[in-house]
Amino acid sequence: MSSYVSGIRRPPRTLTDLEQARLLKVTGEHRDGFRDHVILSVALGTALREHEICALDVGDVVHADGRVKRRFPLRVFKRSNTNAADQQCVVPDDLLYKLGKFLAWKRARGERVEPDAPLFVSRLGKRIATRTVRLMFRTWQARAGLDRMHSFHALRHTALTTVYRRKLDIRYVQAVARHRSIESSMIYIAPGDQEIEDAMRAQPC
Repeated sequence: MSSYVSGIRRPPRTLTDLEQARLLKVTGEHRDGFRDHVILSVALGTALREHEICALDVGDVVHADGRVKRRFPLRVFKRSNTNAADQQCVVPDDLLYKLGKFLAWKRARGERVEPDAPLFVSRLGKRIATRTVRLMFRTWQARAGLDRMHSFHALRHTALTTVYRRKLDIRYVQAVARHRSIESSMIYIAPGDQEIEDAMRAQPC
């Protein structure tokens, strides 16, 4: 594995545990932040890309009886991996609960919850756009008082780095990332921003 690390010019940018906590706290506590809180939770919990999140319909994540699905196939995904059978999303426990609350929230607001309805909609009631998601993410980072700005894709990097930190097996990362080649997943064995911060915290000076 060290040979892979030595060939990496720069590890992927990731959010630290504190940055994640601040973002989820500020969106979770803000009166108008619940939709965005769930979007960020989906990104951190599943490692879905922004266009994959925006493309989700209610029926993708919810059974006919209203239960949130533990696992579901993606209809829209990056075309570098053309094997649709590999494009499966697994929902963590905490996200199952949040999605259930989010669907109840949508119903209370009068938003459509039919299977073909967009899961995430804009203020105008239309399917949310990737540009809107990027702007939303920048806005919440500023409100959370983060010291640096991240791209939305950093949430995917963070999710995959977290999988590697927890399992220490790159095959899990490949499965969650839905990479066709395991070589595409090898960047996640490099230290993430949290590990670098932890290493420097105890640095004598």
